[in-house]
Amino acid sequence: MTNAPAFQTLWWETEPASQRGALRMIDQSRLPDEVSILTCQSAEEVAEAILTLKVRGAPAIGVAAGYGLALGLLGASQAALASRAAALARVEEVADLLRRTRPTAVNLPWALERMRAAAQAALAAGCASAELPERLLAEAHAIAGEDVEACQRMGDYGAELIHDGDTLLTHCNAGALATSGRGSGLAPITVAHAQGKRVQVFVDETRPVLQGARLTAWELQQEDIPFTLIADNMAAHFMRKAGINAVFVGADRIAANGDVANKIGTYGLAILAREHGIPFYVVAPRSTIDLSLSSGEEIVIEERSPDEITHIRGVRIAPEGAHVANPAFDITPQGYITAIITDAGIARPPFDQSLATFVNDFRAARTSVSQDDVTVVQD
Repeated sequence: MTNAPAFQTLWWETEPASQRGALRMIDQSRLPDEVSILTCQSAEEVAEAILTLKVRGAPAIGVAAGYGLALGLLGASQAALASRAAALARVEEVADLLRRTRPTAVNLPWALERMRAAAQAALAAGCASAELPERLLAEAHAIAGEDVEACQRMGDYGAELIHDGDTLLTHCNAGALATSGRGSGLAPITVAHAQGKRVQVFVDETRPVLQGARLTAWELQQEDIPFTLIADNMAAHFMRKAGINAVFVGADRIAANGDVANKIGTYGLAILAREHGIPFYVVAPRSTIDLSLSSGEEIVIEERSPDEITHIRGVRIAPEGAHVANPAFDITPQGYITAIITDAGIARPPFDQSLATFVNDFRAARTSVSQDDVTVVQD
């Protein structure tokens, strides 16, 4: 086991005044200029934090949604918890609120469905409706704890693919800020660094919200990992000139065939990596794999505000009235992906077989498995 990440992104903290507790998180919209801690004491505040990117990254918003649903029950009126039927109705109401925040990342609806199932199971087993909020809080704690463990395993598996002296490239932010642990796409890099491997990282700025420049660069500074920040349109140049050995990215949803939805620009990087003979690795926990979708063509792509394109940090850079397209994600076809690194091992083509094996094991266990129990699926 390697050392923990240099900071924590989101955590539950008991509030002595109310004894209810609150979800606390780094407000990522203020980074890198200010490390501000946001306190959410209601489901509505969690939903707003997800919608406005104060918390972002597929695993992190899944964890946040779990806590948001718990908060929605902890703050419910006596009438809302007067009966089992009323309590379940409250669960559905809060789940709908949180589900509407962001459509692409599957971890959010996955976590909400798990919380709903926990509520139904608890009440069916005889849990009093008034005790349901604490049961749901315990389930949210479990989701967060399992994410921490999954991040470490992804880092351990991915670090095996990194050699001493490697130069790597990453896109957007898939580090500790995107999870409740050490990250997904960045975890192999931080683990390799902790193991003593010398690495150099090229960081795409990741327009339009600049998650690479604002967040990944900040994270790598906290970990004391050497990096070079580049504009998105410089990637091909440095793949040709800088001896990049591998690309590591995260994912927001992975279809059954291995197609990957990730931050806009990922697809272009995958094409460039293929042209330059560079391995392209996707890193994501099994909760990001959606076997209900046969391919990436079925993934809903979130369209965000035009202001993200026409302005940078509040400063207009485009003429008034400019027509804007702003898809937040793109789909990378599975044929461009060398391997998908999960918390159960490294999945390689054919992905429809390797991913299904991992997910079915995940569903059967419903708990984190130890590394000794994992079989790595390879060619």
